[in-house]
Amino acid sequence: NSAETTTRHQVGHWLCVIVFFVQHLHMSVFSQSFSPCGRFLAAGNNYGEIAVFSLSSALSPDATDLSQKPILTFTAHEGPVFSLLSTDSHLLSAGNGEISAWSWAELINQKVCLFINAPLCRSSLEIPEINAMTINPTENSLVIGGGDNNIHIMDLESGVFKSVLQGHTDYIHCLSVREREGEILSGSEDGAVRIWDYRTGQSVHCIEVYKYEECARPQYGKWISCLTTDSDWMLCGGGPSLSLWHLRSMSPTSIFPLSGCQRQANFYQDMILSVGEGQCVSHCLLGGEVKAQIPCTPHSLNTLALNLNSTEHRVLTVGGSSHQMDVFTNLSYRTFSLSF
Repeated sequence: NSAETTTRHQVGHWLCVIVFFVQHLHMSVFSQSFSPCGRFLAAGNNYGEIAVFSLSSALSPDATDLSQKPILTFTAHEGPVFSLLSTDSHLLSAGNGEISAWSWAELINQKVCLFINAPLCRSSLEIPEINAMTINPTENSLVIGGGDNNIHIMDLESGVFKSVLQGHTDYIHCLSVREREGEILSGSEDGAVRIWDYRTGQSVHCIEVYKYEECARPQYGKWISCLTTDSDWMLCGGGPSLSLWHLRSMSPTSIFPLSGCQRQANFYQDMILSVGEGQCVSHCLLGGEVKAQIPCTPHSLNTLALNLNSTEHRVLTVGGSSHQMDVFTNLSYRTFSLSF
């Protein structure tokens, strides 16, 4: 009868509300990337969703609460979106064993248009998660690292995987390309940073960071979770302390006294910005001093990104164990939060 139908609808409504709040309570943002024009931000979470935010709207003097919500949210992968990366025209997303490409032009117009879906070679027993992606402009290729311990090189024009770099013995978490030197760097749970000559596919150096006494923190393990390079310098950390390395001498020059494991670090002007376990963005000087620690909304942080594609929308965005992402227009304080 009508009363029973009404009751069922009410129960269904409240179940949907409960599911929504539970999802938000347990949401984590794992990845983010700015559009080529710098006016939009894409973020990926642990539910396989990608949200696209308009920075133009969020930063407008007339911004409202609605301006800090996504203009588009869609499911991109069955599992978490571990990595996002932008090309001149597409947003690349990586999940469990697959890479998808989405047209930025379509996303900006609030349409979901899958350009290409490239499954990573895998066995039927294991689907390796893809933790890191970066572009090698010299070869117009996509460099991919993840749960099968290997680095895969994909030609961006054809979408064909053309080579595999083997040498790590555990999950790969982070990648960086030194274009001028013809090198790829990779960090893994095996505790090593490997340097590869991408022209020959050979590993030319292996730095076992945890074996350096000044970097070692046995209580946290040996795994490398973050890695980035700038000219002759490398930042890496994870279980070992975040450290700055001179790549010509293959030695650490600064050790940063940050507690917990750092998950992402970036060079920015004469500073280093880092996030990880803990509720703050750390500002460090190149000499090793922690200059400031700025509080954030999430209790633990996974990702930070600097929007260098647009002077008008130059911001730092930070995400982690929350449905909210913090936006900094000034590095000294959080301006507002975007929300899935």
